[in-house]
Amino acid sequence: MWEVLESRIAEKNIDRLPKNILEKYEFWKSVVHISGSEGLRAFKGFKDHPLKGEWKGHGSSYLNDTYRVIYMTDGQNVRVYVVDVNPHDYRRR
Repeated sequence: MWEVLESRIAEKNIDRLPKNILEKYEFWKSVVHISGSEGLRAFKGFKDHPLKGEWKGHGSSYLNDTYRVIYMTDGQNVRVYVVDVNPHDYRRR
């Protein structure tokens, strides 16, 4: 079992998500909880992929055409750290 941790920014943005996006995020978390980031690739709708540039080392998954989950993994401790959930905004804050 993987542990899913959320940053403060992610927590604030999650509280503001539309209900249908929140439901998809909860499903995303359940997949990660059971099989980690590798399990996300089994669901083509998430379009899970590694990020490049200043986000190198992070991954991104689609929740819909607009919203993304930005995360990083810590395989040694079996953790996924959700950095942000936002409407496709990759700017650092």
